[in-house]
Amino acid sequence: MLDIPSRVRVHVETLLAAQNDMGVCDAFEQYAPVGKPDTMTAPHPSKVAGIDSAVPSPAQTVAPACATTGTAALTTGPGALLQDRLAGWVSDLTTLHELTERLVRTDNLPDALQELLRAGAALVGARRGLVVLEPADGLGPRRTVGLGLAQADLGHLETVPRGSLPYGELLDTPAGLPGGVAEIVRADLLAEDGLDPRHREVAARLGYAASYTLPLSSKAAGRLGAAMWLYDEPAEPVERMRHLVGLYARYATEHLARLLEVERTRACLRTMSEELLPSRLPRVSGVQLTARHRTGPRGGGDWYDALPLPDAALGLAVGSVTGSGPSAVAAMGRLRASLRAYAVMEGEDPVAVLSDLELLLRLTEPARCATALFAYCEPALRKITLAGAGHCPPLLIGERRTEFVETSVSAPLGMLACWEAPSVEVQAEEGETVLLYTDGLLQRTGEPVDRAFARLHAAAVAVPKAVRRDPEALIDHVLRAVLPDGLDTADSDEDVVLMAALFE
Repeated sequence: MLDIPSRVRVHVETLLAAQNDMGVCDAFEQYAPVGKPDTMTAPHPSKVAGIDSAVPSPAQTVAPACATTGTAALTTGPGALLQDRLAGWVSDLTTLHELTERLVRTDNLPDALQELLRAGAALVGARRGLVVLEPADGLGPRRTVGLGLAQADLGHLETVPRGSLPYGELLDTPAGLPGGVAEIVRADLLAEDGLDPRHREVAARLGYAASYTLPLSSKAAGRLGAAMWLYDEPAEPVERMRHLVGLYARYATEHLARLLEVERTRACLRTMSEELLPSRLPRVSGVQLTARHRTGPRGGGDWYDALPLPDAALGLAVGSVTGSGPSAVAAMGRLRASLRAYAVMEGEDPVAVLSDLELLLRLTEPARCATALFAYCEPALRKITLAGAGHCPPLLIGERRTEFVETSVSAPLGMLACWEAPSVEVQAEEGETVLLYTDGLLQRTGEPVDRAFARLHAAAVAVPKAVRRDPEALIDHVLRAVLPDGLDTADSDEDVVLMAALFE
């Protein structure tokens, strides 16, 4: 029996089967010993043939047969060789486990693609690379992401005929054909006969002389794209590194497929939400209108509307339906369409409009409630009559005053057996803007409601005088001031709606 320490006493054939057939993390968790024993940590070799020394490499060196005589045979016997191999396998599994753990922590496609490029570059010893996302089902999204390559460099690569690039050859190969291309290695690109002249020119311009390309495909996900890593000098990864990066790419493909499905769902919800909102705001004499809408990844029920009414009047509405996802988006569309009908029939009485809307909501969707605000505007008189149902008060912004419009306290629609609240009249001055918004603007700040209102008021007060008569610039200033550092575009469960009406 071989004298093998208990830490590495693992059945060799079983470990090989696990490494080749199981998932990387599963194999590591089942067969790797607890902890990282010092006796199994292999030194990092110097870079050879493009292999990056930053990647742990097992000591799998086998002495020549002529050297295994006498004393040397005792030090390089079967037990020592087996320990070397086991140490190498455990080192490889440890590396892949760490890389896949970093990949699984990414929750969006751009971050996952960058992590894929960084991990692959470390495994194959490259410095630069790019991944082309091009799902075979044709539903998109299609994008190209580079590592160590500027946007201009990617543009240069796009001028090369697609068929002469390795990733083009992989992506243009029909998926599922027997004997399909598994990888493309070009160890000395510039020395190849028949290389496309444009490809040779771009390679010389970008300074790469070799490439290694893998498809991103699996049986479950299909073909999603291809990843290509570039070497500054002629080189290629050894067989061990190809095996490691192949295992990693297989796992990465499954992760990318999940993120791709999430992104497609989000894009579908955004499209639905945008289609249910006004494609453009009406042009009405005496008032300038503009709006901003930011929806969360799951889609929300916030909406806004502006519609011309009889007698040169204008109806403005904002509202929010409880919940998120497709059901909330659909409910928002139904509620907005109903409000438009009620506004045309009795828009001069905002209380009646909201009362009818509340009755409809209570009868058709009793499990849902909503907040809403409707304003009947007479631009010629700069007069506004409004009513709100549990909604945030409008903000009046002018050169001499910046204040919230005092509205009566009222319940959201669908919460009481019979909703009713008095209307409020506001007289705007020339050059003043009425800002309507949903509570998502306040909730995205992450602050208590009173502080969020104070932040909004301070942002409105700080609007530069030069842009106070420009509703586009004014609304953008308020949005950036209330939600700085990208909070307005970050993923959030809260929708944000702002609509500004500047009275001339």
